[in-house]
Amino acid sequence: MQTWQRLLAAVTWLSLAGDVGHAGSFPAGPVTLVVTAAPGGVTDALARALGQQLAKNWGQPTVVVNRPGASNQIGAEYVAKAAPDGQTLLVSAEATLVINPWLYRKLPYQPTDFAPVTGLVSISQSLIASPSVPANTMDELIALAKQRPGELDYGTFGIGSTGHLNMEMLQTMAGVKLVAVHYKGATPALIDVMAGHIQTMFISTSSAIQPWTAGQLKLLAVGSATRLAQLPEIPTIAESGLPGFEAVSWFGLFAPGGTPREIVERINADVRRVFADAEFQEKFLAPNMFEPMVDSPEKFAAFIASETQKWGRVVRGAKVKLD
Repeated sequence: MQTWQRLLAAVTWLSLAGDVGHAGSFPAGPVTLVVTAAPGGVTDALARALGQQLAKNWGQPTVVVNRPGASNQIGAEYVAKAAPDGQTLLVSAEATLVINPWLYRKLPYQPTDFAPVTGLVSISQSLIASPSVPANTMDELIALAKQRPGELDYGTFGIGSTGHLNMEMLQTMAGVKLVAVHYKGATPALIDVMAGHIQTMFISTSSAIQPWTAGQLKLLAVGSATRLAQLPEIPTIAESGLPGFEAVSWFGLFAPGGTPREIVERINADVRRVFADAEFQEKFLAPNMFEPMVDSPEKFAAFIASETQKWGRVVRGAKVKLD
C-alpha cells in the first residue's frame, strides 16, 4: 500500500458485495466460521456463541475452525480464497483489515478480498498500572512519565496489536515517551504488570476487573467513549485529559469478496436476529461486557473506512513497519 487514499478506496469498495444472487438455497450445507485466533480467546468464544445460534436458525451445523497465526493473516487468507457462496465466513478482530495493511509491506490478501457482513461486538480496553507505580489516576501517570521520560515501560500483546498502538496514540496525545515491552499475548503481560515487572499496559476491561478487585493492579481509566455501567466510578481516558481518545477493540463478520448480495443480506439479517434475542444478550453479551455493533453491510463498510484512516495515522506516527 502506497497511500491511505488507495486503501480507503479499496475498503469503501467493500460496501458493494457481489452480484445479486439467490439466497433461497442458503445455506446449502454446513457453514464454516473461520476464526483468526486460537481457541479460548474473545474471537473464538464469539464465533462459537454466534455459530450455535445461527445453526438453530439455518437448520444446518456451523463449524468453527481456528486458523491462528501471523497476526490474523493465516485465517484471513483462507477465507479470501474460499468460494464466494456464504458457506465460509471470517470472524476476526479489527487488525485484519484496518491495521495489518498499514503494518505489513506485503499481505497474502487485500481488503477487497472480503465483503463486510456486519460488525459484531466491541470491547473496551483499560489503562492499568502495577500496584508499585506511584500514580492512581491517568493524570498522575502522565505527570510521572513527564518527570521520568523514557523510564516507564508498558506491556503489549504483540507489535502492532491494539494494546501497542493504543499506547502509541496515548503517548502522542499526552506528549510522553514510554518504553514498549512486547509479549506474545495479553495474559503474560498482565501477569508481569501485577508482579511489578512492567509498569503499565492497555488490556480488555473484562480481563482487568478481577485482578483490580483483588488489589493486584490499578485501574486508571477506561477507553470507552463513556463510563461503563459496570464501573461507574472509573473515569474514561477522554475525560481524564485526552478528549476524543478511545481504546476499544472490535470484531466483525466477513464473507469472501464477490459473495452474492442476497446471501450477504440474509446472513446479516440472521445475525441481527441472534443479537436481538434477550437470552443471548443476558447470558453471553452482558457477562463478557460485549457492546453489540451489528448494523447493515453498508454502515459496517463505512465504519471500516473510518477505522482505516484512524489506524493509518497511528501506525505512521509510530513509524511501525513489519515485513
